[in-house]
Formats: sequence, C-alpha cells, structure tokens
Amino acid sequence: MTANIPVSELLKQELASRLKLKIISGEKWLKKKITTARIQKPGLLLTGLLGKLHSDRILIFGKAEIGYLKSLPQEMLVASLKTLEETPSPCYVVTRGQKAPQFLYQLAERKKTPLLKTPLTTSLFIDRITKCLEERLAPTATVHGVFVDVLGVGILIIGKSGVGKSECALDLITRGYRLISDDIVLIKRMPPATIFGMAVDVIKYHMEVRGLGIINVKDLFGITAIREKKQLDLIVELVTWNPEEGYDRLGFDVRKYEILGVELPHLRIPVSPGRSVATIVEVAARNQILKIMGYDSALAFHKQLNNAIGKGKKLNKTT
Repeated sequence: MTANIPVSELLKQELASRLKLKIISGEKWLKKKITTARIQKPGLLLTGLLGKLHSDRILIFGKAEIGYLKSLPQEMLVASLKTLEETPSPCYVVTRGQKAPQFLYQLAERKKTPLLKTPLTTSLFIDRITKCLEERLAPTATVHGVFVDVLGVGILIIGKSGVGKSECALDLITRGYRLISDDIVLIKRMPPATIFGMAVDVIKYHMEVRGLGIINVKDLFGITAIREKKQLDLIVELVTWNPEEGYDRLGFDVRKYEILGVELPHLRIPVSPGRSVATIVEVAARNQILKIMGYDSALAFHKQLNNAIGKGKKLNKTT
C-alpha cells in the first residue's frame, strides 16, 4: 500500500510552524493526497520545450515562474497555462510571499487544486517540505522490543516475552543512558537506507516492569533519560541460556537482522542468573563504536593469532 498524506496535513500546527503555509484558494480540495516527497518547479516546462510535468508532485511557483508568466502576452500565457492544466497536482504553492496572479487562481479553480502560499524563499521551502514529506511518507513498521540510546548507539533489544528486555533497559537508564521506546517501537526507513526508531504516542516515556507495573521514565529520571527518536544501529536479541546450544565466543560470526529491507548487525546474548546483561549490552555498544570507526577487535585478534602461528611455523622450520 502506497503511503500518502492529505494536503491539509501541511497546514496543521506541527508543519505550519516550519513551512509557514497558508491557503488562499481551494479549501474544499484539501483532501487531495500527496504520495511522494519529491516536488517540482515548472521552470522551462512552461515554455513547452521540455517534457511533461509529474502528476504526483507539488508544483512550486517561485519568483522566476510568476515573473515569466506575468511577462507573457495573452496568447503565450494561454499556451503555458494549458501545459499546467494538462497535468494534475496535489497542490500549488507560491513562495516568497508573492501575490498569486489572477490567472493562477483561475487555473487552481479549474483543476480543483488547493492554492497555497508561503513567505519562505523557494530554495528554503523546497528543502523543508522535502524533509517533512520524506519523514511522513517513509515506509514504516512496528517491532516488539525496547529501544535505547547507549553512548550514541541506537540499540533495539528484542526477545521473547519475559526474557528481561525492559529490566535490561531499566538498568541501562540508571547508568545514565536513554530510553526511546518500550514494548512497541515504531520503525521508519529514511532515504537512502537509514532506519530510525521512535515511540508510539500512547506509550511514550513509559515502561512496563514486571512486579512494579507501569513507570514514567521521564518523571522518574528526568528529561535526560529519554529521547524522541534515534537512528537504529544494532539489534541485540536476548535468549534464554541453553547449555546445548553453541553461542559465538570469538565474535567471528557476522549476523544480520533485516528491517524494512535494511540489514543491521545482530547479536544473540544468552541470559542466565548471574549474568549482567546490561553490562554486556553496554560493551556491545562500545564495540559497535569501534567497528564504525573501522576497528574490529575480533578480526584484529584473528590476524594477530594467524601471525603468531605463522611465526611459530617459521621457527620450527629453522630448528
């Protein structure tokens, strides 16, 4: 299913403060859907020399477009407006606080298209609206787990119910790290292939701790203990210790966990009485930082071991 938002979303308070949009015509057509974060300036297309406009994009009329259309004699203006009329658009936006010419009002009425205006410059408006639309139209999914920020590394802790995910996260929070979401994590894929996680509004800042109940992390630990959203860097899966199962002891096994088509590093941490899972997760975050910086402890050890074996073989041959 293709993600979309109505044009009316651009006028709501959250976006209105950033985009500074106001409607000047076509209020009854604000239900029109926006399906892409890409926008379009008609530019040279108004001359009829290039290809057609894209029907799914917001059309931006900057100073150059308005000035050009105003300068045209009537016959050429009609031809340019016909180019615009042939292609539908979710809405038209006039930038720089310009007064929309009458012919643009009439075009919007004929096309049943909302006409909006903003005092922002064209380049600034395009930058802001593209970022806003990319976020709202991004592919999304929900994951059961706890999402925490440890030393700037976004870690999603997953595992079966009752394995200790929330308890591990609570231990990390008492050490000064931050909670993004507990139980349900809303995942978004941002271009080109970056995964972000955030909390669903209903459960934001809250955790469920068995035996204690629901707690509000923000109220208990302060504003520094929570975060609105974070890039996801590492998946840590908590599993119940099974003595018959082999676990990675050297760090050579490279596991991946796919979310929304993006593969992320995946660690399986066995849980048993006496193991400090929070400490292991914290060390995993530190190790991930080293890997991001280009240093892999396991591979470095493997190389050092091979060198030692190689030297031993040479020594045996000489003796």
